[in-house]
Amino acid sequence: MKSFELARPTSLDEAIDLLPKGRGPAEIDDARPLAGGQDILTEMKDYLITPKRLVDLAGVAGLDAYQSAPDLVLGSLTRLARIAADPQIALHHRALSIAAESVASVQIRNQATLGGNLCQRPRCWYYRNESVPCIKKGGAECFAESGLNKYNAIFGGGPSYIVHPSDCATALVLLDATVTKRGPRGESRMPLEQFFTLPSEGSVVRENVLKANEILVQVEVPAPKPGWTSTYLKFKERESFDFAMSAVALSARIEGDTIAEARMVLGAVAPIPWRAGEAESFLAGKPNTHATWKEAAEIALAQAEPLEHNGYKVPLTKGLIQKALRELSGGESK
Repeated sequence: MKSFELARPTSLDEAIDLLPKGRGPAEIDDARPLAGGQDILTEMKDYLITPKRLVDLAGVAGLDAYQSAPDLVLGSLTRLARIAADPQIALHHRALSIAAESVASVQIRNQATLGGNLCQRPRCWYYRNESVPCIKKGGAECFAESGLNKYNAIFGGGPSYIVHPSDCATALVLLDATVTKRGPRGESRMPLEQFFTLPSEGSVVRENVLKANEILVQVEVPAPKPGWTSTYLKFKERESFDFAMSAVALSARIEGDTIAEARMVLGAVAPIPWRAGEAESFLAGKPNTHATWKEAAEIALAQAEPLEHNGYKVPLTKGLIQKALRELSGGESK
């Protein structure tokens, strides 16, 4: 890790003023915001980035906002451990509660922030290797496309085939969250689903719309509508803490033997949380049966384009979708 200046602002305006003024690669690397530090410090230790200044957000007033009912308001510095432990979130926004608790280890959740989790960089081993000039680091090629791509995208890939590593992002897109960001021109709000960007949209070296001189301020989740329940299922390669190989965030309103409405977002299969819109449309008004669950899973994965080594993600994700539907139906197969 190269030496750096540590700035400790106490206001958002002061923090923003310490961030880069320009948009070029050199200016962007001048300064970076520091939240929990679980990802950015690792990148610095591996010499993936070498900022001259870290702007510590810990003392910035307002970034620790927290309201758990009726609407959920989470400042970007909210610790994942607090989200996972809140009984109100578990009751009303169960998918987020499960997703937050699934992140890494207790020690990491005690330090990691929600903002950092949403903005973390890809875990692709080509990106994380200092000596590999992959396209996410300004190179000309995504080495995963024809290389070792076991963990890479089956949706939305090209020209980069990373998958978004955030569990909370998948759950929050499901729950119709909005985010607020702040920059030199003031604050703006947007649906979280629009916050993330595909590699084919805009700059391939970025995963979201946040500019170098902007800070993610907070996340808001509306109170759930009557009758809706949600869940989050994640498949890991090992029992200890690990990133998802595939994940499913699902919410539904079930009336008797009918699935009245449903929302579905897939994780770890695309460079963004992947909305399964066709499967959602199919489920609306369908009988709540095993045959319906199976067909919904088939529809959700119909457009998948696996690479050489990640075809297993297709049946794996289908299985998770059916398991999630069974869970929201009370565990019964009809």
